[in-house]
Amino acid sequence: MIGAVELGLIYGVMALGVYLTFRVLQFPDLTVDGSFTMGAAVAAAMITGGQNPVLATLAAGGAGLVAGAITGVLHTKGRIDGLLAGILTMIALWSVNLRIMGGANVPLLREETLMTPLRDAELLGRTWIGVLIFFASVFVLKLVVDWFLSTDLGLAIQATGNNKQMIGSLGANTDGTTILTLALSNGLVGLCGALVAQYQGFADISMGIGLILVGLASVILGQAVLGQRFIFLASLAVVVGAVLYRIIIFAALQVGLNPNDMKFITAALVVIALILPRWGFLKRVPSWRDLFGGRTRAQHTEPVAREKAEV
Repeated sequence: MIGAVELGLIYGVMALGVYLTFRVLQFPDLTVDGSFTMGAAVAAAMITGGQNPVLATLAAGGAGLVAGAITGVLHTKGRIDGLLAGILTMIALWSVNLRIMGGANVPLLREETLMTPLRDAELLGRTWIGVLIFFASVFVLKLVVDWFLSTDLGLAIQATGNNKQMIGSLGANTDGTTILTLALSNGLVGLCGALVAQYQGFADISMGIGLILVGLASVILGQAVLGQRFIFLASLAVVVGAVLYRIIIFAALQVGLNPNDMKFITAALVVIALILPRWGFLKRVPSWRDLFGGRTRAQHTEPVAREKAEV
């Protein structure tokens, strides 16, 4: 259970990235399946090459930034549909990641990583102290995301997601905000991939397959529990959702389900959470329209209130 919570908190970094695109920008970005693996591949390659783990982790986040920016450029400058742009980048990253790793996987068990001090102190997966360390780190990152979304640039990004045509008519560079958000989102996803690789002790070419479902499950579960009225609560909800998702997977394995069925269970979980609100259950869970085209009350009011104040 402790290990599941720790891994869930690490995946909370990825969930924050998915939150930026799917909930704030209202952009269905599938790049994350490739940028997650890319972050793991870059970190693993650099660590096995003798580089400092901190530098390797930061480079992994930078690689994710580049991947997200490419998707943004394809969509905004190339006029390619957002869904297709993400798929194209994701497919291209499969070959890029194989080149980076030099093979299908890279072991890290004998390498010095960010997790080595915690592992040597016997804190990983054994005591709640490790959980507190991960929670504090992710919570600080969540506060940084909250602060960014409250800045003028962050409000412009929210406005772009709410009404791209309106904010564009006011002189905002919607192409720039779209590219920036996709870059930041995939930067967080790449950072998460690096942390997961170091936590698990290996990087694998297939570790990002279906990751977008994990992100959606985190958003849905978390907002079902905590809601999404305010940015602080909405971003905290996705982190809590990532932890809940890992606990559900842990419970499924404990009752004897086949590990090969986990992707199916994840897809079924997302489908159920999207359908139940239509039948009157789980009213606080966002619908499919909410996830890909709807707006929260905070997203409705904050940019508009800011515009009125400026006028």
